[in-house]
Amino acid sequence: MYYIVYGFLRLLSFLPLAVLYLLSDLAYVIIFYVLGYRKEVVMNNLLTAFPEKTEEERKKIMKEFYHNFCDTFLEMIKMFSWNTEDIKKRFVCNIEVMNDFVGKEQNVLIVSGHYFNWEMTNLGLGALSKMPFVVVYMPIRNKAFEKIVYDMRRKTGVILVPATDFQNKVREHTKKQHALTLVGDQNPGNPAKAYWTNFFTKPAPFPRGPEKGARRGNTVVIYADFYKVKRGYYKCDFELLTSTPNEYKDGELTRLIVDKIENSIRQRPANYLWSHRRWKHEWKEEYRKMWVGK
Repeated sequence: MYYIVYGFLRLLSFLPLAVLYLLSDLAYVIIFYVLGYRKEVVMNNLLTAFPEKTEEERKKIMKEFYHNFCDTFLEMIKMFSWNTEDIKKRFVCNIEVMNDFVGKEQNVLIVSGHYFNWEMTNLGLGALSKMPFVVVYMPIRNKAFEKIVYDMRRKTGVILVPATDFQNKVREHTKKQHALTLVGDQNPGNPAKAYWTNFFTKPAPFPRGPEKGARRGNTVVIYADFYKVKRGYYKCDFELLTSTPNEYKDGELTRLIVDKIENSIRQRPANYLWSHRRWKHEWKEEYRKMWVGK
């Protein structure tokens, strides 16, 4: 199974990008018009985030989102034949914000949102980083696909740690100085133990892990805003949030990260993963003690 799937994807990856983008456009028609994949979730999310926009404006964002969604997976196929230099030609970042800390006593935490194209960004940052670059990922259930995607994601030196066994596996790779990247808008497993704050127009829970880890390890925190410049080309803007996380009160750093994520989405709304059920947990008054909003 592995060799059949890998061989097929490898052959596809040698097709010109122009051809793969035609396939992406075809996939868009099927996913959006025929299957209607998570259209209700996407539209409800957009209504929650942008009630001030007209229905036509939200539909326009939705269609652009689905195009980006399809492009991401077709570009992922192309990555099977790209090498590190190919990635560097298509990905730019002010990486010095992170690399300036190489050789110093602090580790680095990079936080971002669910933006496109996360696969290209992880490979690009792995290629440009001057310190071990650790990415937390969710394993794929199918073992053949898991090995194929796992190998592709490691090709620029990225160190992968499964989210399903994060606490145990991360220790193997973080004994020396490193950069760890996490998504700051992941749905927490237990909303009762999460930070709560307004995300756009509605309360939402956010994981406490990034802030707790940063404060416990006196870790540098960098926000990553990455996005498509044009098809096949991406940019990542690093912003140093703090090198002294313990100066923040409980929840303040998380609130800052949420503000950054929301601002990025407002600038480029179609660049966000709207099929992600970000508001699936409903606010309860019993969560009041975990409220960190304004």
